[in-house]
Amino acid sequence: MSDNPGTPSLWDVAKSVFAAFLGVQKSANYQRDFQHGKPWQYIFLGLLFVAIFIFILVGVVMLVISLAGA
Repeated sequence: MSDNPGTPSLWDVAKSVFAAFLGVQKSANYQRDFQHGKPWQYIFLGLLFVAIFIFILVGVVMLVISLAGA
């Protein structure tokens, strides 16, 4: 966990970024993120999640194309 109770841990940041991808977020977490979060953590994890999403999407498309025989 984090050393300051108000500061979100890296796991809390990851959950917040994932919730942002889904479009859901608790109001308390939203307030905590903006008041105590470090922007570089959200930017880094956001870019990482986008890269993972793109790789999964490309993989699924390539699988579907190969199964279609094209």
